[in-house]
Parts: sequence; structure tokens; C-alpha cells
Amino acid sequence: MIYFLSDIHLGAAYITDRRAHEQRVVSFLDHIADDATELYLLGDILDYWFEYRYVVPRGYIRFFAALARLADAGVKITWLTGNHDVWLRDYLRDEIGLNVLYGKTVVNILGSKFLISHGDDAGHQPALYRFTRAMFYSRFNQWLYAAIHPRWTAPIALGWSKQNRTVRDPDKVRQRIEQCAENLINFSLQSLKSEPDLKYFVFGHLHLAHLTQLDSGQTVVFLGDWINQNTYATFDGQQLLLEKWEKG
Repeated sequence: MIYFLSDIHLGAAYITDRRAHEQRVVSFLDHIADDATELYLLGDILDYWFEYRYVVPRGYIRFFAALARLADAGVKITWLTGNHDVWLRDYLRDEIGLNVLYGKTVVNILGSKFLISHGDDAGHQPALYRFTRAMFYSRFNQWLYAAIHPRWTAPIALGWSKQNRTVRDPDKVRQRIEQCAENLINFSLQSLKSEPDLKYFVFGHLHLAHLTQLDSGQTVVFLGDWINQNTYATFDGQQLLLEKWEKG
């Protein structure tokens, strides 16, 4: 069985009980160990992460241990960075053995062609967002950022995330999600023009749990999140399904 999940946002300042949040995810990962062969993490798994050359942020130890157990059992783990965990580099790759990818990619899974993406790098994006994303991905800017002590950078990043998540008009958020979902559907249709053998499109980012079929037969799934929905997708070689974790 192949599993896909995104937008867990471990460590987010707006989550009341972060330990319980992490444990719920760990319980899910331990549960899928019996039948998982591949696990795809499609970004924003951590609410904030920045790897310095010799040190990494504290926390997430139970989650990382669960990933390590899966990897040691032979599960192939692929982590696509999102806009919150963009600064993931070689630590987890080397310590756990997972594969880190940056940006949307096409993969062959059990004989079917998938386009997978966090969702913030596909289709039309506002100019300001494209600029901000380019700044975050700039190695030079990362080098400058690393020179600032983490006692300043971590609280600022987590505070920015909290404000962005909690101080927003719900109606505007809902409208924005609908527009972004339509944008990604259009992106999927456009992608078929250059790669008509694509069968499945998997996106995160929107915190929208939804699966739809294109008129041409392809499946598009939005993975939802693990803040309120606990949703994920599975693929058994025949069918891509959107499911919900009810335990933990």
C-alpha cells in the first residue's frame, strides 16, 4: 500500500496540545507499518524547520523515530518540501534514509504515473508569492538567515505562522481555497497536454480534503490536513482513495 499525507504542521504555536498532536500522527505511522511499502509526505509536515550546519531544531523526536522505524522496515519515504518546511536539507536524509525533493515531480508508482506537489508551486501563483518563495529557496538568503541566532528566528517564524493561521477572515479563506483548488485543477488539465499518460494528481497546501475525477478520467486528490481532518490518501495499484484516520 502507498500512503500520501501532508500539512501536519507539527510544532505549530496555534495547536493547543502539541504532544497529543504528534502522538496522533505517530499512532497512524505505526499503524500503517504492517502494509506500507511507500510513504509520500507532501510538505508542511513541520510548521517550521531550519537546518544549521551542525545543529537542528529541538522537538519532533517521536515523529522522527516513527519515520525511522518505517525506513528500517524497508518502507521508502519521500518528503516533498512545502512552504513551511522549505529548509529541510540533509539531516533526515542521512539519519533516517528518506528522500527529500524540492518542488513538484512526476513519479511512477506501481505502474501508474503520478504528478505530486505540495501545491504552492503548481499553476498560477500571485507575483508576490512567487517572489517570496524564490527568496526562501535562495541558497544565499539561507546562508544569511543561518547567521542569525535561532533564539530570534524560531519565535519569529512560529509567530508569523500563528498569525497567518488565526488572524484571518474565514469567508476570505474559504474563497481563497476554492480559487486555489480551481487553479490546481486547471494546472492538472494543462499538464495532460504535455504528459497525457498522467493518471493521478496529488496536492497538499490547501487544507482541503477532496477527491475528484476529471472528465478525461484522471483522479485529482487534495490531501486535507492533520490539524482538524486527519486525512490521507492510499493507492493499492488500482485505485487512489481519500481516507480519514479516526484513531489515536
